[in-house]
Parts: sequence; C-alpha cells; structure tokens
Amino acid sequence: MSTPDSLLHKLRIAGISPSDTEELQLQKSLLIFATGLACLTSVLWLLLYWQAGPRFSSTIPFVFQLLLAGNLLLFLKTQNFNAFRVSQLSIFLFLPFVAQWSIGNFITASGISLWGLLAPIGAVLVIGAHESLAWFFAYIFLTALSGAFDIYLADSLLPGRSAVPAQATMFFFALNFASVSTIVYLLLRYSAAEKQKAQARLQDAHRLLQIEQERSERLLLNILPGPIAERLKNSSQTIADGFADVTVMFADIVNFTELAAGLTPQQVFSMLNRIFSAFDELAERYGLEKIKTIGDAYMVAGGLNGEQSNYSVAIANMALDMCELLQRDFAVGEPRIEVRIGIGSGPVVAGVVGKKKFIYDLWGDTVNIASRITSEGVPGKVQVDDCTYRRIAGHFAFLPAETVNFKGKGPMLVHRLAGRCAASKRTAEER
Repeated sequence: MSTPDSLLHKLRIAGISPSDTEELQLQKSLLIFATGLACLTSVLWLLLYWQAGPRFSSTIPFVFQLLLAGNLLLFLKTQNFNAFRVSQLSIFLFLPFVAQWSIGNFITASGISLWGLLAPIGAVLVIGAHESLAWFFAYIFLTALSGAFDIYLADSLLPGRSAVPAQATMFFFALNFASVSTIVYLLLRYSAAEKQKAQARLQDAHRLLQIEQERSERLLLNILPGPIAERLKNSSQTIADGFADVTVMFADIVNFTELAAGLTPQQVFSMLNRIFSAFDELAERYGLEKIKTIGDAYMVAGGLNGEQSNYSVAIANMALDMCELLQRDFAVGEPRIEVRIGIGSGPVVAGVVGKKKFIYDLWGDTVNIASRITSEGVPGKVQVDDCTYRRIAGHFAFLPAETVNFKGKGPMLVHRLAGRCAASKRTAEER
C-alpha cells in the first residue's frame, strides 16, 4: 500500500526525464508541485464557499481545478514541457479574474483575483526572471481592468446579482490571501531547498573532482618533472629543451636474464619493484630526476631542474649507495644481485615524446656514453667518463684510469670509483 509520502514523491518526479538538466528538473517539479497545491486548495475553497456563499458561483473555481489537472495529465502523456508551462501559467493567470468577474466585483468576490499572482511568480521559477516580466505586466493589466470594471461598469451591468454576506466576504478575503501566501511561500521554500540540495551535490562533486585532480597531479608528477608537467598542462607545443651540462647515470642488473629464468613472473616483478623503488627513494633524497626504467635498466639524471649545483657529486653518491644497498638488502639466493653503473656528463636534449603514453626522455652523446660505459662496466662497480671524473675527483677515491674502446666512439678514458673521501662521506651520511 502506497504511503502519502511515496505518492507525493511520485507526483514530484512525474514527467522528469533522467536526461533533463538539474535546472529543468527543478522547473518541472515546481510547476507540478504548484499544480497540486492549487488543486488541493481550490477543493477546500469550494467546500467552504458552498457552506458560506451562493452555490452557482463555484462553477468557475471547479473548472479551474479541472483544467489544471487535465493539463497536467496531458503533459504527462505528451512530455511537452514548454507547452505545459505556458498553458498552466495561463490558467493560473486568467481563471481567477474570470471567477471574480462572474461573482461580482473585487469586494464581493473576496479578492479572488489575487490567485492570478501565482502566474508571474510561477514564471519566475519555471521560465526565468526576464521572461516573467510579461506575465507580471499581464497580471497588473488584468488587475487594473478589474478595478476599472468595478468602478465604472459593475453596478450598471450586474444590478440584480446576489450579494454575498459581509461575514462571508471578509472570511474569504482572509482565506484567499492566506491561501495564495501559503502557496507562494511553499513554492519559494521548495525551490530554495532544492537549490540547496543541488548546491550540496555540486560541492560534493567539486570536492571529488579536486581529489581526482590532486591524484592526477601526483600521477603526472610521477611521470614527468614538475616544471615539465606545468608546461605540458599550460601549452600544447612540443617540449624539447637543450641543456649544456647534465650528468646521466645508467644502472643495469648483472645477468638479469639468467636470474629471471629461475623465477616466476610475480617474483621477477616483485624483485624489480623493490629494487627500483629503493632507487627512487635515493634519487629523491639526493634531489635527482629519475628518467625511466627500461627492462632491468634504471636511468637517472642531475642538472635538469637547476635546483642543485653539485649534481655530479650527488649522482656519484647515489651510485655508491645503490651498490651498498644491493649488497646489504636485496639477495635472491646466491649470488647476490649486482649492477653495472655508468656515469657521463655533458650536453643533452630533453623533451616529451609522443601524445599518448608519453615519456620524458634524454638524447645526445652524453646519454650514449653513459649507456656504453654501463654495458662495458664491471659488476658491482661505478665507472665514470673523464668529464665527470674531473668534477668529482676531489670528493671520491678512484682506481687507476683505463682506456676502453667503445664501438662508434673509439678509445675513451674511464675511471672507476673506489669510495668516498671523508668530506663526501659526511655529506652522504647527512642526507
């Protein structure tokens, strides 16, 4: 069995489509709500008027509610809201004046034309503030016309019309004012409540959007350096920059193919995730920029963000920490995991490649040198090119330099780190 609340809810959402905007849904529910209130009030008005006034004058009020209900049913069938709101507001506007003229004048009809005020007020709520002006002017015109009719014509045209008792007239004056005022108040209250609900939904949506935006920001910053991410958001132009001096490091896991062959895919992933996550923490600690991982290779660079002056020393410290970390923590059976590490310094080109699944990458001879030093390196050791060596020689101890013949580059001088000097060791420990 349906409860009154469920019936009111069904009436309130009648004619509303899920595709309607929130504003249109509010307009529909307001007009249907006003129709229900007007029909209910007119029924009460008729019952009271039959008790206190002449019966023949209740015909038009009865027609009023029939027209309202019939027009509502027509709307529910056709779903033509534009026609419904114009016709319904027209009924609200004209029928009260017709009822007043049929009863007599403004006094004998107890100001029933006041019900016509529902039309311009309804127009404000269901059509718009600007469009409601025409309805308000129409209401003022009909009110003025009724006044003129009462002053100049009513007595001569309606001499024999039955008089309504004075007590009934005053009673219905109060009733009409109270009824119209109540309906106006309920409509405005309903509109304000619905708009507050819509505002609350909007605030919730905005809060969720901010959370998603912050999550997207964090995700973007995990992919790109901060300044590059800002440029990518604010411009659709290609991002490609030249840097005169950058230090690049590659780390490559030794015998990774053979090591992975004895592990399940989940174990391989878990191992790489632990190792590279630890490397990420070191890069963040030293203020360096992780560029990418390629299979079992890890690439990091210093000097891209301009925030650190001695980035070559930071790269070398990170490299030694990586070797120590693997020997201390990441053992998968025997032998322990080892990496080859190569470092090179010099000019690079940096930019974002592609439009989908893009990546921030580095190119240039410096990158190639660091990569080749890594591939020709000794497991568990850190090797640097001559340019990097000259910058960091005062901070680290080195083994005697070796000349290595690189394909496409010819012979190059390569230096192998033996450890930190006292000052560099203190700096690394402070970090």
